[in-house]
Parts: sequence; structure tokens; C-alpha cells
Amino acid sequence: MGRIIVNLDVEMAKRKISLGELSERVGLTQANLSILKTGKAKAVRFSTLEAICRELGCQPGDILEYRDE
Repeated sequence: MGRIIVNLDVEMAKRKISLGELSERVGLTQANLSILKTGKAKAVRFSTLEAICRELGCQPGDILEYRDE
């Protein structure tokens, strides 16, 4: 069975952006962004993913990864 891995922390580190700064830029609370960052989110809206990718200058595949285990 596989699982989805969230690499948001990696992309944020590459760009040296804090959780607080990203949350302001995308219009999410730090708490909700933290849930996504830690992989505890059960779903993510495309509009949220789009905003994160816009602000980080990345692709959705840079943030979300499927691993078959």
C-alpha cells in the first residue's frame, strides 16, 4: 500500500521562507498550513495547492509525492 508524502518543508527550506510568511502570502492560518506541512492533512484544495506553488515558484509534484511501500 502506498502513501502520499508532503515535501512542503523541503520546498520552504530551499527558498528560506518561514511558515508564518508563507501563511500570510497564501491566505491560510499557520495552523492549517502546519497540518499540511506535517502530512496530517486528509485533503488539500487545488486553490490552496495553486497558491502555494505560485508563492514558492514550484510545481505540485515538488510538494506532493507518492511512495509505494
